[in-house]
Amino acid sequence: MQDKSKVIFGNVISDKDYKKACKTKEKNIKKYGDDSNVDYNIVIAKNDHIGDSLGVYDVLLKDGESQEAFDTEKGVIVGNIRMGFGHYRISMAMASAAKSMGYTPYWMDLNGYPQTTCTKVISAQNDLYSLGSRLSKNKLFNKFIWEPANYEWFRKLSYNSSDQKNAELMATVYKNVPKEIPVIGTHAWPAQAAVHAGMKYVVNAIPDNWPMALHFAEGAVHAIQCKNAYMGYRICNGMAGDAVCKPMPNDSLVYTGHYIDHELVSNIEVDCQARLDRKKNGKPMRFLLTIGGAGAQKEIFAAIIKYLLPEIKSNRAALYVNVGDYKNVWDDLMAEIPQMKDVVTEHFNEFDATTKFAEEALTGDVEGIHGFYHENIFEAVYCTNLLMRSCDVLVTKPSELAFYPVPKLFIKRVGKHEMWGAIHSAEMGDGTLECRDIPHTLQMIDLFMQDDRLLTDMCESIKVNKTIGVYDGAYKVVELAMGLKNKN
Repeated sequence: MQDKSKVIFGNVISDKDYKKACKTKEKNIKKYGDDSNVDYNIVIAKNDHIGDSLGVYDVLLKDGESQEAFDTEKGVIVGNIRMGFGHYRISMAMASAAKSMGYTPYWMDLNGYPQTTCTKVISAQNDLYSLGSRLSKNKLFNKFIWEPANYEWFRKLSYNSSDQKNAELMATVYKNVPKEIPVIGTHAWPAQAAVHAGMKYVVNAIPDNWPMALHFAEGAVHAIQCKNAYMGYRICNGMAGDAVCKPMPNDSLVYTGHYIDHELVSNIEVDCQARLDRKKNGKPMRFLLTIGGAGAQKEIFAAIIKYLLPEIKSNRAALYVNVGDYKNVWDDLMAEIPQMKDVVTEHFNEFDATTKFAEEALTGDVEGIHGFYHENIFEAVYCTNLLMRSCDVLVTKPSELAFYPVPKLFIKRVGKHEMWGAIHSAEMGDGTLECRDIPHTLQMIDLFMQDDRLLTDMCESIKVNKTIGVYDGAYKVVELAMGLKNKN
């Protein structure tokens, strides 16, 4: 097999960058060990939190006898990591689509095997990413470190070279997975590791629409959500400075559309109509504030809550606030805005109750502020998906949620690559421009509250987008993965 750190889609990596990649791997071996020769026992178990709703089975590396066996005919691996909430959310969309199509989704979280070198390497990178996200609130750090890293440094083929070397240390977790089961990676590392492990049918579901070599997993078929990203990926645009790169092969890159859960796609028309009916009938406008996995948006949340509090108390607005698994964020908000207390209902660590609330909100009335916190990562992430259907406006940074079929108000990004999520959504008509400061965010809140046209136009755009398959990406990725197997 050709060294994937030395040549990437026919582009030869310089000796200097290749040696740097090798040194990075050696450094990680010294720090985290090398378990390439370990045979990890696999146990398959139904996921306790999303097993029933999304049909998900966990692939666990632990001692004991598995009560379940891999379905080698209808099974599909969803390989993911926790780095923020985005990759988990995209994985849930893939699992939801797979279940709706009659397949069995197997969940492999490469950041969930603490005994492995794989998880130790990823966990260290996750800690760095979370730290960077938090430090990005510092204007100098953001300007000179964080934005260049997320926009230009990760764009280079040399970065992918180092990642491919590290992925060689991650391949062990796939060792005892049947090689004929298709793999959908929702981050490059699970896809790269699957290819290194000899998995036969791998799809790399690229999350971002700013083309970066960070997302390459050569040997996999690459899926993209947006057509405006196609050419940048195809010609490896800017990935070797000003040099003209050799392009990706035609069959290595496929446009699929947005990666969205079946439950959301199948209910687009009824949910949009409910939003329009609430607006027409003068019901409180429902804003869903959802914090990302790095927990970096607390100050913006606080400003929105303070601004909307009079509207909430007069029953012209209502809030869902999902702090994920960051209880400290909720505690800080309550301490900073004590006047919230009179209108707050807390939904903490009771996922069945959260699910019931979300179901009843589809047709019932909602008032006040509803705070959601779930210690379990699956519940913390999926809570937003449940609440999304009954909200009127989703308030989010322009990350993976930029692609979801709900009217969106985009607050300040965390990383320059996210800028393109807001641009794409505005072009598709289902979201605002990125509001890069609090005054512009509050201006947009006012527009949604006072202007009928903004919400109406977004709902109409969402319905039109559905008719042309914009939100069918998760189905298409599953089709692609199973199609690779069936073709052979």
